[in-house]
Amino acid sequence: MKLAEIHDDFALLDDWEDRYRYVIELGKALPEMSEGLKTEANKVRGCASQVWLATSADNGRLHIIGDSDAHIVRGLIAILLAIYQDQAPDYILATDAREVFAKLGLKEHLTPQRSNGFSSMVERIRADATAAAQV
Repeated sequence: MKLAEIHDDFALLDDWEDRYRYVIELGKALPEMSEGLKTEANKVRGCASQVWLATSADNGRLHIIGDSDAHIVRGLIAILLAIYQDQAPDYILATDAREVFAKLGLKEHLTPQRSNGFSSMVERIRADATAAAQV
């Protein structure tokens, strides 16, 4: 799903409960990550729930696969993928997902633990982008 679609859908939802359910639905639509990719190397540290992100570079763009054992976190991953999926490392490093989340109104509705976990996911993607940019 494209970020613009998510933004438009959020604009149609008036209360936080509807937006929360929408984020969970985004997570349910996220493609399954193979068990073989759920390794310690792909595990994101700093998240309250189990989170895995696997990144690969193809033609100068990063492809990201993610999963979590928590429905809401799967939804947050889906939004991150809408922002960063198949983008060049320079774009990823120049785009702050935390600003996007704030514009969507998610920032003030996430618990401190979820916010920390979200920041850990963003930093992991940015680290992978930095590594890919140096290749």
